[in-house]
Amino acid sequence: MSRGKILVVDDEPKIVSLVRTYLEREDYQVSDALDGRRALEAFRREIPDLIILDIMLPEMDGLEVCREIRRSSDVPIIMLTARGEDADKLVGLELGADDYITKPFSPRELVARVRAVLRRSRPYAVPLPSPSRLVLGELVLDEERFEAACHGHPLALTPAEFHILAALARSPGRVFSRAQLLDSALGETYEGYERTIDVHIKNLRRKLGAADGREGCNIVTVHGIGYKLEEPQHG
Repeated sequence: MSRGKILVVDDEPKIVSLVRTYLEREDYQVSDALDGRRALEAFRREIPDLIILDIMLPEMDGLEVCREIRRSSDVPIIMLTARGEDADKLVGLELGADDYITKPFSPRELVARVRAVLRRSRPYAVPLPSPSRLVLGELVLDEERFEAACHGHPLALTPAEFHILAALARSPGRVFSRAQLLDSALGETYEGYERTIDVHIKNLRRKLGAADGREGCNIVTVHGIGYKLEEPQHG
């Protein structure tokens, strides 16, 4: 039985072939695309469980592909990039990517990332402690259904965003370091990833923006330490 459908998007056939080989060894079903436009066509046709997406693509680059996919889907996306600048990686995260890995990469590491991201996007596959429904002021998180809402408005969150918000909501008022939030969002901390938490927090604040000022929906920066979710006022 397949462990999930993976769409691999890269304009280098050798890389696609290598990634396919390692993923299929782990019983994933793999499809591929060699440029951005074909990637969007394959995404709509295949409805994958996860997308491995190169940034540098012909026809339409990976960032634009990510942007288009995020208009209609929260499917997990792992970005591949040969660029060394952190700014390029952070742009992908700002557009809604869940993770990134820099070329050249270890195929085994990529498979491990795929497993981790899919595990985060399928919380119902893991037994949940009771209760699985978190209510903090006007913020409601249902960890079993993987749904979030604030002031009655549904929030379209990526897996990483959901787990960061859930970690904050479980301990309102507690200050979490970036490393602690990374552990909640990614399952394990990768070197050089702490800055990505700032991007995920920025995206969360934007999505919570319509509910700004509502109880339980405010993420507060504690300078020099990290972030906390504001506790609702009682009385």
